[in-house]
Amino acid sequence: MTAPTPPTPPFRDPRLPLAKRVDDLLSRLTPDERVTFLHQYVPAVERLGVAEFRTGQEALHGVAWMGPATVFPQAVGLGATWNDELVRRVGEAVSKEVRAMRARDDRVGLNVWAPTVNLLRHPLWGRNEEGYSEDPFLTSAIATAYTRGLRGDHPVYWRTAPVLKHWLAHNNETGRDVTSSSVRPRVLHEYDLRAFRPAVAAGAVAGVMPAYNLVNGRPNHVSPYLNEHLRGWTDQELLVCSDAGAPSNLVDSEHYFDTHEEATAAAVKAGVDSFTDHGTDHAKIVERLQGALKQGLLSEEDIDAAVRRQLSVRFRLGEFDPELDPHAGTAEFDTPEHRALARESAQQAVVLLKNDGLLPLSEGVQVAAVGLLADECKLDWYSGTLIHRSTPLEGLYERFGADNVDFAEGVDRVRLRTRAGTYLRVAEVDAADEVRGAEGALDPALLAGRTDLPPLTADADTAAEGSELALIDWGDDVLTFRAPDGRYLSVADDGYVRASADQPGGWVVQETFRLEPHDDGHLLKHLGTGRYVTVAADGVKVAAANDTDGATGTTGTDTPAVFVLEVAERGEEAVARAAAEADVVLVFAGNDPHLTGRETEDRTTLALPPHQRRLLRAARAANPHTALVLVSAYPYAVDPADLPAVVWTAHGGQAAGTALAAVLSGDVSPAGRLPQTWYSADADLPDLLDYDVIGSRQTYLYFEGTPLYPFGHGLSYTSFAYDSLETTLDEGGLTVAFTVTNTGDRPGDEVAQLYVRAAGASLPRPRRELAGYRRVRLEPGETAALSFELPLSTFEFWDVAHGRARIEPGAYELLAGASSEDVRLRTTVEPAGEAAGPRPVRELGLAAADFDEQRGTEIVDRTKVSGDAVTAAGGGEGELVFHACDFGPKGATTGVTAEVAGQGVVEVALAGGELVASLTAGGTAGPYDYTTVTAAVAADVPDLRGVHDVRIRLRGSLRLARVGFTG
Repeated sequence: MTAPTPPTPPFRDPRLPLAKRVDDLLSRLTPDERVTFLHQYVPAVERLGVAEFRTGQEALHGVAWMGPATVFPQAVGLGATWNDELVRRVGEAVSKEVRAMRARDDRVGLNVWAPTVNLLRHPLWGRNEEGYSEDPFLTSAIATAYTRGLRGDHPVYWRTAPVLKHWLAHNNETGRDVTSSSVRPRVLHEYDLRAFRPAVAAGAVAGVMPAYNLVNGRPNHVSPYLNEHLRGWTDQELLVCSDAGAPSNLVDSEHYFDTHEEATAAAVKAGVDSFTDHGTDHAKIVERLQGALKQGLLSEEDIDAAVRRQLSVRFRLGEFDPELDPHAGTAEFDTPEHRALARESAQQAVVLLKNDGLLPLSEGVQVAAVGLLADECKLDWYSGTLIHRSTPLEGLYERFGADNVDFAEGVDRVRLRTRAGTYLRVAEVDAADEVRGAEGALDPALLAGRTDLPPLTADADTAAEGSELALIDWGDDVLTFRAPDGRYLSVADDGYVRASADQPGGWVVQETFRLEPHDDGHLLKHLGTGRYVTVAADGVKVAAANDTDGATGTTGTDTPAVFVLEVAERGEEAVARAAAEADVVLVFAGNDPHLTGRETEDRTTLALPPHQRRLLRAARAANPHTALVLVSAYPYAVDPADLPAVVWTAHGGQAAGTALAAVLSGDVSPAGRLPQTWYSADADLPDLLDYDVIGSRQTYLYFEGTPLYPFGHGLSYTSFAYDSLETTLDEGGLTVAFTVTNTGDRPGDEVAQLYVRAAGASLPRPRRELAGYRRVRLEPGETAALSFELPLSTFEFWDVAHGRARIEPGAYELLAGASSEDVRLRTTVEPAGEAAGPRPVRELGLAAADFDEQRGTEIVDRTKVSGDAVTAAGGGEGELVFHACDFGPKGATTGVTAEVAGQGVVEVALAGGELVASLTAGGTAGPYDYTTVTAAVAADVPDLRGVHDVRIRLRGSLRLARVGFTG
């Protein structure tokens, strides 16, 4: 007799609703198994046939860290395309490569951590390369397009499950795990949340990753906004994945909680579902979760909610329906289509900033390609390993012929001599090239340096026997040295200095050095270890200690050596020679994304590094027909006055060089547009930690100075005319239409931009705000009719007095043109607004964080769970201003109350300076122990009634949550 076939469990029945399937599988997991699901590396449940699962696969502009893959332009470059459809296709290609790579390597995950939608508020942010734009509308549109491509268009099964990074208000690397972003409600609702919401609401996002930083004094990993805002934007289950190590930071660096059990419980309750901590070892997180359960800090229901969200994502990825998953057989990897898309996206990302007729280059021109980036195809931390590689020099060779292109890198050629008179020498070896990360690594931060090559020695008796090194100064005293065989000097785990790296890179870069003057020479400091270089009998290595008192060059010691730098040739000399013999000079300048401005390290200045400025000056002095081509992850402040042409592109991935050559030659007319403001000088920038874009007038939205190049700027080799602006306004929204005509003699793309401005706003509003854009290709003489549908929410602002979005009555200007400052057409509309009365302070009081203006204050956490308070920065003195406070028409206000914690003074005054009341807080036990202090209205203040502006001054270390008025 044949045994009956066991029934199919409901969770494997695709005919059932998703929620029922998730609930069934959840019910079959034991309590201990459920807890293990909350770590990034989820173990298999063999008795149920449930496989291992990993949250997290980096895919910012291609599949990262897992070896060779198609590498597309950096995210800021994709933002510069202003082309949603192109970016959607890039996301689609990346997700297909994820699937294809997973088919041969199950370490590749389908839960992809991309894109980064943090707004590029401040151009000195080290991770500028990861974001799309400083504008929330452009950022959200590009992010939605990319996530749609990553997700795929199947109604049930997702190709990959995207997670947005990094929630929330994260724009500094310096102290990123301990600094707090003070974000007032208007900035929160009008700026930061707007970058995340559209992609989530579009149903293209599986979840978000909280950022390392704190917001208003509270770590993002315990933010109430995850439930208050994020999960209210969609009916779909969202998976919240912690950033790496951030759960432990809650105790270890932030000291926000006393124990890890308390911190872990708080994160789960706030909405974190997957803990990325302690690498592949889930034991520590499981121990903390179990401890929190035993202490009653967590319930089984809290664990179940997190597991349910993760399972929902796994079902959508088709894990439990392999026979129905339409993406299971995806094998598209490094296809001709993907290569063409990489080239197209790199071409569309190129921005022509200035052109006095030097570009495009004419046929037969003799070109000098010079500079540190001329023959480089740089990768960043979130790149895959290159399969194909194209540098600007290679692109120019291919396009114009090698005989028509001369090259000078511009590095300084140097030798290092010890005090003993010997020279550093790199041994000549016949060793195979090895590309860092080519085999793929779940955590490339753990990749070790090569130890199979001999270390440098200092046994050369003459300069001729010593090795001539290429010294490259990247700014901020960060140097790299390259050996004659092309390998960079690097330090491996054993401490020896070898010529062993194909490029500088890694989480801790081991290829960077600093020369520090000492006596009659220099100490050579290795930045990766913080140790000085010494010369030992068995080779050059880093010293065991940094005692410089006995610095010497004697072989056999383990104290820092003193080196004399002998310069064989300055880089500007080679550049000047090449420039003098050319018709046109192209100076390729910019950054290496692994150095000076990157994750964990902000930039210190907008200025181009001094070495590169010297090269530019040398080229310009030798030949006035010099163009600057910036290849960089962020903006620079450069003086273009004496330059006939300036071009910018982000690092363009595998096709960077080919793309630049196509634009420089005129085969492609440039149409990239700046996704962020380029400022003229550091003085134009606010403090990096000032997140109040409204109060400190940041980004093109509020900046009142003259930018070097404005948001949306970009030139073309042809010209365009705008005409026939028409609007139709009704209760459903606003339709704006106009035409764009190519009036030049070349085909080209134009990026038509539509902005809105509140003409007579009663409070600070953006000078202009992007409301729509369209990239269109036009042949000479061709006209395109463009139409934009704007929802009425386009005109809203966040009314802090009443805690909601509102359209203020009045006129709004519509501005159409080629950039935020190049306006060609304008008209005015008056959407139906809602007049809101003054603040009813007698009934509701004043929430401290709902100010209209402030000076010298910061927002902090009211409690560890929710709410905001305000304190004077640094325990000094600050002021809050509240406009139009209504004390009522009758019944004078006689008393003032303040909810405070800590010690200090709260002074309440009218706009004219009249002191209403002074309240003293004598001190409380802790920052979250609030008390209510009271005071009578000052006797010399007349009947306090009607509408007034109110000023609240804070002194001391107190926290103010609320002020109330009685009478």
